[in-house]
Amino acid sequence: MDSLSSAVRGVDAVVHCAAFFRGATPEQAHAVNDVGTQHLASAARAASVKRFIFTSTGLVYGSNGGRLASEDAPCAPTAAYPVSKLAAERFLLGVEDLDVRVLRLPFVYGDGDPHIPEVVPMMRGFPAAHRMSIGHHADVAQAVTRLLEAPSPAHRIYNVVDDEAPDLATLFASVGAQPPDGSNAEFARAFDALLDGRRIREDLGFKPKFPRLADALAAGA
Repeated sequence: MDSLSSAVRGVDAVVHCAAFFRGATPEQAHAVNDVGTQHLASAARAASVKRFIFTSTGLVYGSNGGRLASEDAPCAPTAAYPVSKLAAERFLLGVEDLDVRVLRLPFVYGDGDPHIPEVVPMMRGFPAAHRMSIGHHADVAQAVTRLLEAPSPAHRIYNVVDDEAPDLATLFASVGAQPPDGSNAEFARAFDALLDGRRIREDLGFKPKFPRLADALAAGA
């Protein structure tokens, strides 16, 4: 706690991106993503930080049959990572005297990021037609900046997502991988919710620099 207190002393805003994702046991995910966030928020509040932005995940919505999930949709995650992130969200939104805003991120990719090839083995059994909400690093950064600069955002939770959710065959092809084989469609259901990105566009003027995966590929980004 002492290190957190010194880190936020004299700071106007905190953008909390740290998390334990792949490879975390449920206990580790809870300790880092939930309890760790609580400690940081408490330190930020004590230091009179003006705004606290928490980068959460669209996986908090859980399985919904592939429909678009708005920020007001029910959340029912089952995997340890989104369960821990949702718990942290709920704690943060209940903290008094701290201006908390939540960005629910999609699958994030970008130039130099190995995220796409890293998930190919995990999603090898998903259906090739399975669609996934994505967001480029540059657009995640834009969303954070817009939320930092907005004097009084209308909402506390915003989905961040590009304009097009590619299917996995397209995503895999972007890194030269063969399409997934559909052998574990049941597991894929935990990742079938797509993000509705209208709120951040309407409230904060967000417009993706790379609306589609094809745009990023064409730009070498």
